Amino acid sequence: MSDTKDTGNTGGRKPLTVSRGGGTVKQTFSHGRSKQVVVETKKRRGISLTGSGNKGPGGQKASGGGKPLSKLAEAARKLGITEAELIARQKVLLQRRDAEAKRKTAIDQQRARTDRLRDSQQKMVNTEKERGEAEIRRKAEQEERKQAETEARKEAEPATAKPAEDAPTSGKTGRSGTSAPSQADIEAQASSAESRGKRGRSGKDERQKRGNESGGRGRGGDSRRRGKLTIASALGDDGDRQRSLASVRRARERERERRSDGDAQEKVAVEVTLPETITLQELAGRMNERVADVVKFMMSQGEMLRGNDTIDADTAELITDEFGHTVKRVSEADVEIGLDGILDNPKDLVGRSPIVTIMGHVDHGKTSLLDALRSTDIVSGEAGGITQHIGAYQVQLKSGEKISFLDTPGHAAFSAMRARGANVTDIVILVVAADDSVMPQTIEAISHAKAAEVPIIVAVNKTDLEGADPTKVLTDLLQHDIQVESMGGDVQAINVSALTKAGLDELTEAITLQAELLDLKANPSRPADGIVVESQLDKGRGPVATVLVKRGSLKRGDIVVAGAQWGKVRALVNERGQQLKTAGPSIPTEILGLDGTPEPGDTFNVVDNEARAREITEYRMRQKRDKIGTATQRASLEQFMTNLAEGVGKADDLPIVLKADVQGSVEAITQSLEKISTDEVCAKVVFGAAGGISESDILLAQSTGAPVFAFNVRANKQARELAEKEGVEIRYYSIIYQLIDDVKDSLSGMLSPERKETFIGYADILEVFNITKAGKVAGCKITEGVVKRGCGVRLLRDDVVIHEGNLKTLKRFKDEVAEVTNGMECGMAFEKYEDIRAGDRIECFEIEMIARKLD
Repeated sequence: MSDTKDTGNTGGRKPLTVSRGGGTVKQTFSHGRSKQVVVETKKRRGISLTGSGNKGPGGQKASGGGKPLSKLAEAARKLGITEAELIARQKVLLQRRDAEAKRKTAIDQQRARTDRLRDSQQKMVNTEKERGEAEIRRKAEQEERKQAETEARKEAEPATAKPAEDAPTSGKTGRSGTSAPSQADIEAQASSAESRGKRGRSGKDERQKRGNESGGRGRGGDSRRRGKLTIASALGDDGDRQRSLASVRRARERERERRSDGDAQEKVAVEVTLPETITLQELAGRMNERVADVVKFMMSQGEMLRGNDTIDADTAELITDEFGHTVKRVSEADVEIGLDGILDNPKDLVGRSPIVTIMGHVDHGKTSLLDALRSTDIVSGEAGGITQHIGAYQVQLKSGEKISFLDTPGHAAFSAMRARGANVTDIVILVVAADDSVMPQTIEAISHAKAAEVPIIVAVNKTDLEGADPTKVLTDLLQHDIQVESMGGDVQAINVSALTKAGLDELTEAITLQAELLDLKANPSRPADGIVVESQLDKGRGPVATVLVKRGSLKRGDIVVAGAQWGKVRALVNERGQQLKTAGPSIPTEILGLDGTPEPGDTFNVVDNEARAREITEYRMRQKRDKIGTATQRASLEQFMTNLAEGVGKADDLPIVLKADVQGSVEAITQSLEKISTDEVCAKVVFGAAGGISESDILLAQSTGAPVFAFNVRANKQARELAEKEGVEIRYYSIIYQLIDDVKDSLSGMLSPERKETFIGYADILEVFNITKAGKVAGCKITEGVVKRGCGVRLLRDDVVIHEGNLKTLKRFKDEVAEVTNGMECGMAFEKYEDIRAGDRIECFEIEMIARKLD
């Protein structure tokens, strides 16, 4: 009954009681206190995906007795995890899906905010634009209304002044007896005055209304004085105040300036001349644009460039088209267009002297022959009796005719000089010694003359010597396609002797005859041009260039461009040291006034002004720098990659600072050093120039670790003292092949020695002993040759080399010996190798290092 009462008292709910199926747990606390706690055991309730299936206690499906499992349990069992782990994974997937949805929602919201911001900005821009246009229209309408009011006021003034003039006239006529104005006239005048008053009041009211509607936006509104407190504004009597005439004039002036500025700011398309490369700053100047705008455009295209950065012509053309200009493409080489001038009129051509080049083998008497023709002693001035550079001279014959001679070196190192002499000449005299016949440089001179397509005159020299055979010389020349007239050819051959001066008249006659056949002519009235034969740096005169005029006349004061150098001609000097005012065609002369020494073989031209000369030389210097820089970089990269691929070390360089008397000698020595260089050792001229040795040359040699080679030049006192202080070696030479031989010996000393191997004997291993301190020792018997201590050894096993090293120990009985001969027994041990067996064979050899030399 009590249970029923309790149930009824709680409204149908069961009382909170503890299940009797549980147990008790004793809890122990500090200070010896304890407590019994009743614990109820509950079964875990499972989760069912479907309502089917038998469920055990706690809401789980029964898994025993063959009953089917729930879908969740089956999925967990397939995955090899528990149901709780599966539920946790599903929760994580749901959380990830929710997070992804939130992220997409946030991105969409951000895009929407960006779009709204962009739309608001665009609306603001449009609003400002419309407001400006409305302001411009309002001002224009206001100006039109003012002009209309002014015109109406001017029309109204004569109408009001006319009644005032008529009043005294009518009174006078009344007194003179004329009729008085009628009542109709008086009423008409009153009505017209009233209408004019109404128009004035209505116009005043309209202007006041427009001023109120403007709201103070215009200069003519009442709001322009709203910030000022005056007596009139305080009393309220300034409602009819209008703008002053000065204010209207100022407003019109500002409007006129604004319109004129707008017209001036209109972009004008210009034609932009684009070279092959140009900087952004120069491009902006040619387009009449700001440099910042061009740089900003390049940044928008993804190119981070500055104003002084260089771009190519294609990129510059794209920029120019983007800014709305037209393009005209030109090349840097266009600066040389028109440098050679126009073609000569045949009527202006006059005869000129022939230019004759003397070529041949070394020591065949070329300079001696020219000495005999000039009746001067030139040979004594040449070191070693050989010509070191091209000499240009002019000889006047007894008949008064003049011939210009070029004397070229015959040594093998001066091949470039001979080629240069053949290219600027009209006739080539091939000098061949009668006692020496055709030699290598003779053959080379023939090839140069044929390449230049110039006629050849053979001069057989030294015919006065015993054993001279001129016929043999002419026969040997047939092998090189030189057929003289005596043998049915067209080449003139003259027997001469520079020592006895025999045959010189016949030689000059042959030259004159050949010149007449060539019909040599030139125009002396045009600006001069020609060839640089030689150049040098003179201590007292500065850069001096020996030139040969081909056309025109060279005068003092002319502005000359010679290769990459230019200058104003200060003096003209001939080969005898005489000053000249003018040098005509075919005249060799020295010019002073250039800013540097040009390269032999360069052309020279006379230009109009210094600006043109400077522009041409800057272009040529830039081309020269680009060519040298590209070639050096390409060679170093290729050599570096080749060495990496082949495993070859870098070639040893012998740096040299070269100073010579003339530029042609520098060129010849540099080419000769390049020929004797190999892949292992290389003679490298780090600096070569014409002129004496200065302090800067010593400093350069000290920084690069190079000796200074002086060819026909000397060092000044300051340079010598600096060289002694810094320990820089200076070598002086006057003959070119002595310099080349010294460099060749130095390069030979830099070559690594050659390794030569010599076989000395064989030894067979009979037994292997293991010694405590010495390790494994092979008991051997010498079967061939001899074995020496410290020699090289190879261990052979079944005729296969398995080790190569050095012999560490060689003992006979218990004593160390120097060598063991054939048929004797000994003990042998290897350095850092102990894998030896009985039956192996030892091959013994010696290594010999042999010094090498350049060929």
